[in-house]
Amino acid sequence: MISSTVIFQELNGQVVGENGLCRIIIDLASGLTDYEWGSVNRLGGAYSAARIGGKYVASTEYSEHKLAASGTQMIRDDFGTGCKLSVIHTAESLPAMTQTFWIYEKVPCFFVQVELEGETEAWETNYISPLTVDAAKGSSAISLEMAAEELRALLVPFDNDKWVRYESIAMPNQLESYEVTAIFEPASRKGLVLGSVTHDTWKTGLKVVGHEGAAIHHLEVYGGAAGEYTRDTIPHGTLIGKTIASPRIFVGMYPDYRTGLEEYGKANAVVIPPLQWEHGVPFGWNSWSAAGGELDYELYIHTSDFLKSLHDGGFHHQGTVYINFDSFWTNLTQQQLEDAVRHVCDNGQKPGIYWTPFAFWGNDFDRVVEGTDGKFTYRDLLLCDEQGHILPDLDGGHAIDPTHPGNLMRTEWHLERFVRWGFEYIKLDFLGHGALEGMHFDKEVRTGLQAYNLGMALIKTRLDPRVVGRPFFINLSIAPMFPHQYAHSRRISCDAFGTLKDTEYMLNSLTYGWWMNGTIFPFNDPDHTVLYKSFNQESTMVQEGRSRLNASLIAGTVLLMGDDFRNEEARTRAEDWLTRPELLKIARAGKSFIPLEGNTDAASDHVFFKMADDDCFIAVFNFNKDETVEKRISFERLGLPKNTTYWLHDLWEETALQSTGDISVRLEPAESKIFKLIL
Repeated sequence: MISSTVIFQELNGQVVGENGLCRIIIDLASGLTDYEWGSVNRLGGAYSAARIGGKYVASTEYSEHKLAASGTQMIRDDFGTGCKLSVIHTAESLPAMTQTFWIYEKVPCFFVQVELEGETEAWETNYISPLTVDAAKGSSAISLEMAAEELRALLVPFDNDKWVRYESIAMPNQLESYEVTAIFEPASRKGLVLGSVTHDTWKTGLKVVGHEGAAIHHLEVYGGAAGEYTRDTIPHGTLIGKTIASPRIFVGMYPDYRTGLEEYGKANAVVIPPLQWEHGVPFGWNSWSAAGGELDYELYIHTSDFLKSLHDGGFHHQGTVYINFDSFWTNLTQQQLEDAVRHVCDNGQKPGIYWTPFAFWGNDFDRVVEGTDGKFTYRDLLLCDEQGHILPDLDGGHAIDPTHPGNLMRTEWHLERFVRWGFEYIKLDFLGHGALEGMHFDKEVRTGLQAYNLGMALIKTRLDPRVVGRPFFINLSIAPMFPHQYAHSRRISCDAFGTLKDTEYMLNSLTYGWWMNGTIFPFNDPDHTVLYKSFNQESTMVQEGRSRLNASLIAGTVLLMGDDFRNEEARTRAEDWLTRPELLKIARAGKSFIPLEGNTDAASDHVFFKMADDDCFIAVFNFNKDETVEKRISFERLGLPKNTTYWLHDLWEETALQSTGDISVRLEPAESKIFKLIL
């Protein structure tokens, strides 16, 4: 016995660790591991693997499997009290493979990691899997406690670039997710959640294959993912050393996969805490959708004055409103920029700026890099492959090596200016360029994520309030989901403008990525909220504009408007919609709503909800621009008692009705509603 609830034993050729909720069973004859939750829920026949000397080697191929000399250890850390146990697999001419498991009291999850150690000399790999499972046809690698009529696996994108979508994919099928996935039965919501909680070195891929029916026949969690979804054009970087460790993987079975994803997010926050923010939800404006490349001084000043007029109506949080430049702030002269910042501050607001730290926009590679005193050109900084060729452009920009001394000087130079000019918010964009695989200047840096961590750590350090003397909000726009510790918010999707299609697209990301809010990031960013018209689109209908606002209110959120308020209709909508206290209260809470369902393929759910004390807030959307629809919302699916009498307050219409049972809502084309349900 290790603790009051964590038990370890070695018996009949097996090593067993359990905590009353989950059990790890390692067979010392075969090298296979079974994971069990109760008597029925099971992930069976798991092994570890790595690419060694160009050859795929599994733990089952080793000749000896035994409890490591360190045996088991009682542990007390930020996860609680538990047990750490290691099993070592050995064979002649192969690095020793050690599987380590962490299991804690009172939780239906554990962690697993594999480490390979050479006896005398360093070895090299760019592939290592702590957990792989294969199952024959007619069986399943995963057993759930129900007759699963449908089994789905979640594809989580590595980043939010190129209008990528989350996908809930029904078996039989195959997919590769990144950093995390959930395999679940939609009706009961019971599911398995697996994902990496270490993001310092490896890009983690999770391959799921089901050949027939509601079954999984191959599950593979590995470090070394690189390809179209990670935006890489060359293989994942190789690690070299006497000892090489895999990502550490969270594995948990939950009655509700949504709880599992939230617990996964919390686990990441335990390993590395998020960047804390104690100064309220950001309200304000961003220039991109209002003007694009036509940004000028007049628009910026006008916006500041207009949003100041809404302050008394409630459009702010804790008195703060941000007026943020996006790309093309360089259209302004130095004097205009200084005057603009001064004007915003005089209006009691805070100015924001935009920068792309790891992307070079241009064709003149011999241009001198700003901030380097003429020591470097961009040709020196651009990331190359093993042959010395500059990597292909991504989104029109070339990747800068975050580790190059010229880039470090450039970063210091830009950030010093932003701070000196008085900015208090920065939108960092096209960050995936910094995570690309390539040959880095710093030869200690072997992978894209190692380089990305180095570059982002410098930005975080230079914008630390203890350094700059004031709070400084850091927002990630197009960026990998992980690592997370360098920013207060991350855009939950790619660019989302003002049309109904934009609203549905952004809400697809909320449907499967809501759990990042309050776990790995203080806020999810739903992108600029366009009430009437983006610079690159036609104007929207009233209901369309309301739906875009509702989507941002429930995202948990960075509430930055995106209109040119010199347009009368944009002003009219803002004056009406951005002064409604019950709606603004939802945004100020900074909490994402939760999706009702997870069987939407690559689309968004239509219903989201949030419990707040004794109240339940419900948002429901009609993504059809041409037809009226009736939506029925099940009390049972909301987790509320059936046949309960309640009051349903429509927060837009400011009406209330009393009813019993399931909720029926009629929505006009493109309409959405937010209700406050009081039991």
